[in-house]
Amino acid sequence: MPAKRFTILIIPEGSHQVRRFAVRSTVIKGIVAASVILALGLTALIVDYAMTNLDRHELQRLQVENLSQREELDQLVGKLEVLRQEMVVLAQNDAKVRVMAKLTAPKGDSIAGVGGPARADDSDREFSEIQQRIDEVRRQIDLRRESQEEIQGILNDQRSLLAAKPLGWPVKGWLTSSFGIRRDPFNGKRKMHEGLDIAARTGTPVIAVADGIVSSVKTQPGYGKVVTIDHGYGYRTIYGHNSKYHVKVGQRVRRGDRIASVGNTGRSTGSHVHYEVRLNGVPVNPRKYL
Repeated sequence: MPAKRFTILIIPEGSHQVRRFAVRSTVIKGIVAASVILALGLTALIVDYAMTNLDRHELQRLQVENLSQREELDQLVGKLEVLRQEMVVLAQNDAKVRVMAKLTAPKGDSIAGVGGPARADDSDREFSEIQQRIDEVRRQIDLRRESQEEIQGILNDQRSLLAAKPLGWPVKGWLTSSFGIRRDPFNGKRKMHEGLDIAARTGTPVIAVADGIVSSVKTQPGYGKVVTIDHGYGYRTIYGHNSKYHVKVGQRVRRGDRIASVGNTGRSTGSHVHYEVRLNGVPVNPRKYL
């Protein structure tokens, strides 16, 4: 049987007197249990204290970080607003250019204003509004890019068209015969004259009246030595009765480049240039392009 009592002997040093104490086993068990509970309780308190300190430091760190993020967020909102205002100015300038170029406004071209003070108690809504602003700025950037590309394309086409459209005199001289029905200088019969005759001294430079590519350099019956230039957009110019060529087939020329020299070749009564302008293959009066 387990002992019900325990005897504790206490012998003081230098004394022969022995003190005896009888302690029940239940008391011993109670003391041990209380000690264990006390130890566990103290351990729990120490752990809780340590965790509380850690949580406090973490909370302080998060509060500082949150404050820093709030400041950065406010700065971002300010920069977004400045950017949005700049986009408004760009949109206005773009609209002016499109009006000058006689273009319609691009689809969906509008600046949506999003604003209002930040609400600390509704961060989700605040972030949602910031995301809306970012998406709106991105959309406006895409619109401006598309609009600028369209305007640039149209202006390039217009620049190319202007460069390809005949302009000015092909030679320094004086007009001797106009476009239209006239009497043939050789047989006196009335006949359509499909260009202008511009008299000048033999050897005078004949120049291209627009940008283009030389499509023909050859001698033709009646026209003598002829240079033909294809300018694109349906325009073609013809220069006849030359004395000398200064270009070859396939050569690209610019307005003002020398292409030939005035002569008296072919069916001609004197030194001059027969100058024609054809639009989509149809002869038109060159005077409107001088």
